Amino acid sequence: MCYGLPDDQALAAARAHRAPGRRSLLKGAFAAGLGSVAAVAASAGTASAHGRGQDWDWDWGWGSAHVPRHRISLQLYSMRDDLNGDVGFDETLRQVAELGYPRVEQALGYFGRTAEELRDFYDELGIRCTSSHDGISEDEDALRTKLRNARTLGQSFMVVPYLQSEKLDDWKRWAEQMNQEAAAARRFGLHYGYHNHAHEFTTDLGRGRTPWDVLTSELDPHLVHLEIDIYWAVTGGIESGDGVRDPEGFAIDVIRRAPQRVLQYHVKDRDPETGDMCDLGTGMIDFRPIFRAHDVLEYIVENDTPDVTPQQTAAVGYDYLRGLRC
Repeated sequence: MCYGLPDDQALAAARAHRAPGRRSLLKGAFAAGLGSVAAVAASAGTASAHGRGQDWDWDWGWGSAHVPRHRISLQLYSMRDDLNGDVGFDETLRQVAELGYPRVEQALGYFGRTAEELRDFYDELGIRCTSSHDGISEDEDALRTKLRNARTLGQSFMVVPYLQSEKLDDWKRWAEQMNQEAAAARRFGLHYGYHNHAHEFTTDLGRGRTPWDVLTSELDPHLVHLEIDIYWAVTGGIESGDGVRDPEGFAIDVIRRAPQRVLQYHVKDRDPETGDMCDLGTGMIDFRPIFRAHDVLEYIVENDTPDVTPQQTAAVGYDYLRGLRC
C-alpha cells in the first residue's frame, strides 16, 4: 500500500497523469493491437458499434477523448473508514456529492435506512445509486428482497463482488446460480454482473483450468455481464506470468476474449514497487489503452486502502478521470 503520499503530490500526479518510463516502451505494442472492438450493450443509455459510446466527448484524434462525467462513479467500499467512523454516512456522502460524483456503487448496507429512505437521501444529494455489490442470495426470499431494493434505489446494475474456491464444482455451481439470479434480475430491469479479483486467473482447478475459464464458459452472455476490476486483472496477469511484460495488454485480452459483455470498470491503480493499490494516477497502470480498446457504461473509482484518507482517494480519482485524455 502506498500510504502517506502528501495531498498536493497525489493531486499533482493525477492531474499530470504521471506514467513511468516503461509505458513508452509498451506504447508501440499496444498501438498494433488496438483495432476494432466488441460492441457495448446499452443500459438506459447508448453505445456505439465499436465500443465508443455516443456520450464520449470525442474529436476523433489522439488524446482528445475523455470519460464523460455522467459515467463516473465511486465504489463506497473505498469510503468505509469514513462511513463507519466519526464522519458518518450522511456527511461522507455529502462530501462525495460536493466532489462532483454523479453516481455511487452501493456497498456495506443501508446504514439504518430502508431502500426507500436511502433513495430519498440520494435524490436530495443529487446522486444516483446505479449499482451495488451483493453476494449470491441464500434463498428465493433473499433474492426477491435484493431485487426489489435495487429497483427501489433506481439501480441499473447489481454485481456479485467475490467468490473463491479451489474446487471446480463450486465454480460450476456458482455460475449456474448466477445465471438463474440474472434471469430474475432481468425481469426487474436490472443487469446482473460478476466482479473479478486476481485469483480467478491464477487458481488451478485441475489440468490448467482456472475459475476465469469456468466463468467465461458457463455464465450466460445474454444474462450476465462483467465488471472488470482493472487492478486485479493486471495483478492476475503479473502473478500468473501471462501479463508480466504487458500487463495492460493482458487486461485488454481478458476483456476482448470474454463472451460476456464488459459494461463496468473498477478503476484502481497499482504501486509499481509493492504491487499494492494506490490512488489513481500515482501508480503503474496506463488506463488509456484499456479505455481506448473498450469503453463501458460506468467507470467506478476504487481504492480499498486509501493512500491518505478516503476523501483524498475520492477527490484524486474523480480529478484523474475527468482530466484523462485517451
